[in-house]
Amino acid sequence: MNPEELEKKFDAGEDVLAYFDLSTLKRPGLEVKRVNVDFPQWMVNALDQEAQRLGIHRQAVIKTWIAQKLDHKTESATDRAS
Repeated sequence: MNPEELEKKFDAGEDVLAYFDLSTLKRPGLEVKRVNVDFPQWMVNALDQEAQRLGIHRQAVIKTWIAQKLDHKTESATDRAS
């Protein structure tokens, strides 16, 4: 089936999932890239305390905080552009 036929079926409300191999499906931009970051001991201690308080791993605290900061930065840039 060519892309135009698939698009027509989708636009008509037909279920087109059977035409895709979902086992190879990937969301762009969400591939994991390993990085190494060195922190001073006081930061590691503070991260560990926060992780223990929340009941999650240190890495989850770091990822959450960085994601929040980046989201805030993106929102601020969008607000300035409006």
